Amino acid sequence: MTRDVMPYDVVIVGGGPAGLATAIRLKQRAAEAGEELAVCVVEKGSEIGAHILSGAVFEPRALNELIPDWKEKGAPLNTPAVEDNFLFLTEKGSFKLPTPPQMHNHGNYIISLGNLCRWLGQQAEELGVEIYPGFAAAEVLYDDDGAVKGIATGDMGIGRDGEQTANYQPGVELHARQTIFAEGCRGSLSKGLMEKFSLRDGVDPQTYGIGIKELWEIDPAKHKAGKIIHTIGWPVKSDTYGGSFLYHLENNQIVVGYVIGLDYTNPHLSPFEEFQRFKQHPAVRPFFEGGRRIAYGARAINEGGWQSLPKLTFPGGCLIGCAAGFLNVPKIKGSHLAMKSGMLAADAVFDHLTSGADSKEATAYSAAIENSWVAEELKAVRNIRPSFHYGLWAGLAYSAIDTYLFRGKAPWTFRNHADHDKLKKASEAPRIEYPKPDGKISFDRLSSVFLSATNHEEDQPIHLQLKDPSKAIAVNWSLYESPETRYCPAGVYEVLDDPTTGKRLQINAQNCVHCKTCDIKDPTQNINWVVPQGGGGPNYPNM
Repeated sequence: MTRDVMPYDVVIVGGGPAGLATAIRLKQRAAEAGEELAVCVVEKGSEIGAHILSGAVFEPRALNELIPDWKEKGAPLNTPAVEDNFLFLTEKGSFKLPTPPQMHNHGNYIISLGNLCRWLGQQAEELGVEIYPGFAAAEVLYDDDGAVKGIATGDMGIGRDGEQTANYQPGVELHARQTIFAEGCRGSLSKGLMEKFSLRDGVDPQTYGIGIKELWEIDPAKHKAGKIIHTIGWPVKSDTYGGSFLYHLENNQIVVGYVIGLDYTNPHLSPFEEFQRFKQHPAVRPFFEGGRRIAYGARAINEGGWQSLPKLTFPGGCLIGCAAGFLNVPKIKGSHLAMKSGMLAADAVFDHLTSGADSKEATAYSAAIENSWVAEELKAVRNIRPSFHYGLWAGLAYSAIDTYLFRGKAPWTFRNHADHDKLKKASEAPRIEYPKPDGKISFDRLSSVFLSATNHEEDQPIHLQLKDPSKAIAVNWSLYESPETRYCPAGVYEVLDDPTTGKRLQINAQNCVHCKTCDIKDPTQNINWVVPQGGGGPNYPNM
């Protein structure tokens, strides 16, 4: 059965803040110029916002530029930030630290980024953008010259055995003059494009963190809308990059999360368990006592910053947002950068398409980034995250010097490293004993995944692929005691006793919340995350 073909001027892969800002800006430019421009957004989640997870304290700088009257149009920015707190935790106590200037949040808003994306989707559709949720971009299409000519959505109705079922429907080819990839952190197609076009040549490896988040409804007496708390220190050791956030939303809701750098070395460490343990701290637990957990999710985040950005353009398209790596780690914010990168890409692509240029590459986008406040912001903080490679205390000391003495203009740039090769062997690292969950403040993985509303059609190929299945036991189990069973926040990976082989790895792909941690942290890069059938995965309501 052949695939249908739908032609567009621009196809955007991903309905997050970057992709939607791009679509809106393209339509704005077309309207200003009196041009017709066919723009399409494909989103693998069941709806816009279903796969969006972020803290999130939102800096509205890019939104102010894109839609200046967003307040009048009802953008869901309802809770201004009113109070910043930065704490260092010991096992039993805490003390307040000066809030770094990058973490001052006056003028920002505590939001659900998923709900903001739903609103941005409405704005895009009102401008004539076609949005197709539930369609996963599974394949990049190339023309005879090797340039990108669009994407194909995944086939539906393929069984676990790889054969077509009675419900089989072929994917659709979306052809475009320019294809913009806004897949988010560690996008599967973006990863392939970086390899094909050597986009990472000459830049540092990207480095990542995993962020795990819960949404709670708490006692009104303990709630203060706009209050922000960040912590460092306990429960992780000083050689592990990690910290927490607690943000008070409206309606007596609070979001709590924990981020751990994926360059950690101890294979016995579990980011999920560290998060659950963190909530039991005496300075944290009282917020949740008598409250109710509403939602749960997890997502990898980029931490490499300026020196880890790839080349952004290639024949037929470009990378934007977290697909490229736009995130300010000291600020703990990336949405404003993602949106601005998309807006600059939209300007470059529109000018390219209307100029009649022979080239298929909108190279002006890279120059626009270099000359924008995006570059200014990221260059200023480029050394802060890598300074923590030397431990917590060295990182804090250097960050203060870099911020207050050099003001981000030090005449050197620290280098980043890949995360997957940092694990010690299990026999060389101390074991970590985690307390059992109490079911009130701390929980297990499976009850948490339930709150993410994750669902996949079970009779489909496993979307977590092992390049060499033998390595699961011969390498991961034998050397590291299968760290994937601990770094996965959704219980996807289990090592079971097998009467024939002794041990075997079971992959519970239906639990996957699409965080991409396994694709990043697997020590031999043996796990390859690809898109499942469209619409599968989490269905986050207000994350």
